[in-house]
Parts: sequence; C-alpha cells; structure tokens
Amino acid sequence: MKSDIIKLANIANKPTKRILGLMSGTSLDGLDIALCKITHHGKRTKLEVEKFKTVTYSQSQRALLSQHASVPKVDLRSLCQLHTWLGRLYADMISETLQLWQEEHQSIDLIASHGQTIYHCPGQPFYTASNLHSTLQIVDADVIATKTGIITISDFRQKHIANELEGAPLVQYGDHLLYSDKKVDRILLNIGGISNLTYLPKAKAINDTISSDVGPGNTLIDQYCQHTLGIAYDENGKIASSGNVNDKLLIKLSQHAFFDLPLPKSTGQELFNRAYIQRALSECDLCHEDIIATLTEFTARTIAEAINQLTTELTELYVSGGGVHNAFLMQRLGGLLKGTIVIKDFANLNIDPDAKEAALFALLANETLSGEKEALPFSMGKISLPN
Repeated sequence: MKSDIIKLANIANKPTKRILGLMSGTSLDGLDIALCKITHHGKRTKLEVEKFKTVTYSQSQRALLSQHASVPKVDLRSLCQLHTWLGRLYADMISETLQLWQEEHQSIDLIASHGQTIYHCPGQPFYTASNLHSTLQIVDADVIATKTGIITISDFRQKHIANELEGAPLVQYGDHLLYSDKKVDRILLNIGGISNLTYLPKAKAINDTISSDVGPGNTLIDQYCQHTLGIAYDENGKIASSGNVNDKLLIKLSQHAFFDLPLPKSTGQELFNRAYIQRALSECDLCHEDIIATLTEFTARTIAEAINQLTTELTELYVSGGGVHNAFLMQRLGGLLKGTIVIKDFANLNIDPDAKEAALFALLANETLSGEKEALPFSMGKISLPN
C-alpha cells in the first residue's frame, strides 16, 4: 500500500531507528528479542541494545521444531503449516515482550526476523548442478508484520546465496562495522549449536576479514544429553569435568572431510547430529561421563585449531553464545589456544553476548533500508508490509 511505502521511505531516512532483532538458533532454546537503537549506517553505525529477552520455547514447541529441523525427510503439509504457525508465535512473543517492557508497538520502526533454520546445504550436487549452495529458514514474515503492525525484514541469507556464497555465517558484516579496531587484531567467536568466528585483522577492509563456521558448538554435547540422559544440557560442563577424554573416540569424531576444508566454510546440524555421535561410538564402550568429556574436548579442539591458524600476532578473542556459559568448555578452550590469543570480556564491546546475534540482524535490517554499497557488498533482507 502507498501509505506503507511512504512510511518505509521515511524510516529509511531516519538518522536513528529502533529495531527489534529476532534470532532463533539451531539449539532451539527460544526466541532472542533485542530492542536496538541504531544510529546512522555503514562505518558510522552506532548500535545500543536497549533491552533484551529470550522467550524460551515450551517443551512441546521445541519438540515440534526438532521434528522439522536438520532432518533428511519431513512432511510437506506439516512444514507448510509450521511456517505460518511460527509467524503467529513470533508475533505473540513480540507483543507480550513489548507489553512487559511497557513499549508501544508504534515506537518500533522495524522488526528484523532471522527465522528458524530448517536445513542448511552448502556445496552439494543437485539435478544438473554439481556444487549448489542452498539454505532454508522459515517463519512467515507477512504474518509477523500483519499481526504486529510493524514493517518486518526477513530472509537475510538469500541474497548471500544469490551471490554464490553459502548463506552462512552472516555475522561478518555486523562484526566488521561494529567491532573492528585500528590497533589490534580481533576474533569474535560465537559458540551456539554450531561454532562460528569472525577474524578482524586491525585496520583492514571488510574483504580482508574472514567469517566461517568451524564445527560443532553445543550441539553434540546437548544432543547426547537430551537423547541419552534426558537432560537439556551439561550445566557448566559438570558431567564433562568428571569424565576422561577417550583418544579413540576423539580421533573418530575428528575424521571428517569438513575439517580439511579451508576457511571460510559453513555447516550445520545436518552433519553434526546424533547420528554423527552414534557412528563414532560404534566400536567404543564408554561411560556417559567419558563420552561427554570427549565431545566437549572435540568441540574445544576444533575451535582452537581454527583460531590458532588465523594469526600469529597478539589477538583479542571475544566469545558469545550459549557455550560461553559452559565453564569447563571455556577452560579447555583457553588451555588449547596459543599464547598470543587473549580471551577478553565481551562487556568491553558494550553488548550483552547473549544479545549479539539478534542485534546483528537488526543491523542488517538497518543496512537493507539505509546502507550504501561501500559498507556492505550487497543488501540483505526482504520487506513485509503490515497491509
């Protein structure tokens, strides 16, 4: 509608916007909602997370998402319905959160919705294509926009795919604009279900940065805990710390072609899942504690090996994501990093590490409307109007 187009143009020209960034990762913990105040765009961008909340999925909601995500076969009718249902769920979660925060819907300029990754499939043959990148994130952004009355930007990964990239990770652009430094190399590591990093060499342009998945984050540990022990995760790594690393299992876990690929690369739970664990365990008879200790060591080593190859200079490492709350995993990671890598408190970057990914999608929404090509190589996101 013309009125919405005019409103969109006015928002694009605002020097400061209030944008709700939404993120639901592969761990399926819940919906992260970050209310961000973003001033300017491109290299002048200033981002402040005003408020943040994770709305936890219920057990049944999480089970429903698990039935559809990263599995080789799914019922198409159910997937179609899930797309719309998620839009309604997100809209309700947004409205309830805004009410909790005593914020009016009209005070929000945009919603930036990452959606829920259902399948990520980089570099695979299909039909006549020998090397096809594809990825699928669902949630009907038109439903979000219509039910909240707020213009919604979604499908951030598709322009990445259209430019023959892998659709992941996308944090490179926001990390470069917000956190690159003129005096020191930095690495921003996110340990979610999958671990990814952005390497920001000092005083370099965006084309000189590297953003890549490096392997499993919490996913293998969580999946073993959930499916074998009936618990959500290994809190603070307590189970892992009581076990012993099994070298035979560690070697089997490490024997995959993904780890031989150069950075950048991407992956997902399509590869690192319960079946991956079961194959590695096929000739091992271990107690639960030793298995979880080995899965934790495997995660820490794959991250450390990727980081150690990136730089020989003094480098600041900032860690976000659910893995940062696993004290034993962080202890092992620190012990495996070479001496030039110094783990720093994410508070030094003035952002809650749990809010970082949701906030970076808010930044991408801002760039979609107001950005210039010299800041990012291409715009991202599709626009859904309320009417």
